[in-house]
Amino acid sequence: MNRFLAGGIAALALAGGGLLLWQTQAQQEMELPPPPPPGEEAALNLPVAADDAPSFGPAPPTPPKAAKASREELRFNRYDRNRDEIITRTEMMSSRTNAFKKLDKDGNNLLTFEEWAAATSDRFAKADNNHDKKLTRTEFAQTRPKQSPKPKCKC
Repeated sequence: MNRFLAGGIAALALAGGGLLLWQTQAQQEMELPPPPPPGEEAALNLPVAADDAPSFGPAPPTPPKAAKASREELRFNRYDRNRDEIITRTEMMSSRTNAFKKLDKDGNNLLTFEEWAAATSDRFAKADNNHDKKLTRTEFAQTRPKQSPKPKCKC
């Protein structure tokens, strides 16, 4: 316990000292060198254009067109959140967290069989229109998750 307390005090002392140094540097005025007198630009070794030089040059080159990403590259990029060309388990499962939270009724980040079964039976009951405890093909089609509307732009 004493180590944690000593570490906390040391961290606060370092942060306070850093803040003090930062503030003293911010309050000091920085002296800039005086500008050269007019007519002495040559002393700075700046290039001077000739009298007959054009006032504009050729247009800059256009950047190359990026190749259109394949379907698999788009899918990969959707999961690779930090753009390091590697998909971690956390990145892969991040798209599933909202569905998991809906199933986890008590909010303890654990999905019990009872929670899963309740959600499944609720979905079955909603799809069973004639209440015969059997699903026809048309009733079963209603259990499919609803498709979210596609965005208007491909951002």
